Amino acid sequence: MSKYVKISCLAPPNKEVDSGQGLEGVVLQMIAKWEKQLQHVLPEQPDLIVLPECCDDPQINATSPEWLYEFYRYRGNRILDFFAGIAKTHRCYIAYSAMVEMQDGTFRNATQFIDRSGVICGVYNKNHITIRQKSTSSTLYGKEAQVIETDFGRVACMVCFDINFNELLEQYVKQKPDLIVFSSAYHGGLMQSYWAYTCRAHFAGAIWRPDPCSILNPVGEVVGESTLFYPFVTRTVNMDCAVVHYDYNWEKLELVKQKYGSNVLISDPTRLNAFVISSESEAFTIQDIVQEFNLELLDDYWIRSRADRFKSGHLEP
Repeated sequence: MSKYVKISCLAPPNKEVDSGQGLEGVVLQMIAKWEKQLQHVLPEQPDLIVLPECCDDPQINATSPEWLYEFYRYRGNRILDFFAGIAKTHRCYIAYSAMVEMQDGTFRNATQFIDRSGVICGVYNKNHITIRQKSTSSTLYGKEAQVIETDFGRVACMVCFDINFNELLEQYVKQKPDLIVFSSAYHGGLMQSYWAYTCRAHFAGAIWRPDPCSILNPVGEVVGESTLFYPFVTRTVNMDCAVVHYDYNWEKLELVKQKYGSNVLISDPTRLNAFVISSESEAFTIQDIVQEFNLELLDDYWIRSRADRFKSGHLEP
């Protein structure tokens, strides 16, 4: 997989549209909106663009759920095809979050992951829609959560309300993603860092304003956020990394720095006693460093600690 991955997250204000132009006019207005907004990040030549939840929902005063679902049916794959064209032209992935109609007429709140050739390489259907959405529409809960394979690593997708459910998080932990993609209408607060740290994965969240879009590293540190005036953020992250604990590794990490200097980066978030270490050299991977210095990965340390508790004579009677 690629070592350095440039990620852009953006969530401009909802597009107020003129419904007097009919459904066709609304579709064209939404495409025009995203043509304009993407120009904020496309010059950066990102590898991945993450869009917020239901990114092509139009904003119209007194919109009824019935009208909105009529819009979804009318627009079909039109906006998906637009984003696919952008992905193909600019050789990037796009995480496109939208309501999708199934063959049986029901809907899913989905993230469709578009690859560099403009083809969908994976789909995630929101596992935990809200009670309100289910009670007011024909949208169904998703039931699967599989990581998506890309040329830069393994991607786990989730959408908005999903961030509150540990059963989804536990499914992804077992699959060892390199990146979590979060398309959302709200920020999630401390849960963003919790997901990044628990999965030992980078995190990219596109959040509707006024909350910021954010990119985090695998110990939950924010490495980039959008702002009120710039509702987009782009950062390059290093996927060739590992998470290790302070215990039994501190002296070894000192030796790593003495030998390799700036070719190995050690990021310490403080308070956590867990570090992200990454290879900044093409000459070796971080796993080469782990093996050379016999570093103990964080998850291996937790396994060893649990096992030690149950050794003979270690547990109180």
